[in-house]
Amino acid sequence: MSLLGSIVGKILHPFGGGSADAAPASTSGSASGSTGSGTASAPGSAGGGEPVDVEAVLTGLAEKNGQKLDWRHSIVDLMKLLGLESSLTERKQLADELHYTGDKDDSASMNIWLHKQVMKKLAENGGKVPEDLKN
Repeated sequence: MSLLGSIVGKILHPFGGGSADAAPASTSGSASGSTGSGTASAPGSAGGGEPVDVEAVLTGLAEKNGQKLDWRHSIVDLMKLLGLESSLTERKQLADELHYTGDKDDSASMNIWLHKQVMKKLAENGGKVPEDLKN
């Protein structure tokens, strides 16, 4: 499974309601073909194709986490919150998956770009992402 697929799956299908192995939507914004069993506003609530409230899911995970993780601004903290390896090697792999064309040795710029791209991909795949996190 791709790193992006893992991220999308853990946020949009935290209870296995959808296939985390499925490829995320393309950059054209097309739907992944999944009818989705996401939640409308909170993890675990019943939803019939409603967008998953990404902010609510991540805030809920952060509240249960013992560390103070700034998932709103840091790709490293977002990955840690989801229980994923957040090493530079892993982030470079994610950058490759998302077709990053910048200098991967400039990790600060790459990390900012990665965070924005992940938020955009979550929105493309049925997530309700606050506008300030997509820009």
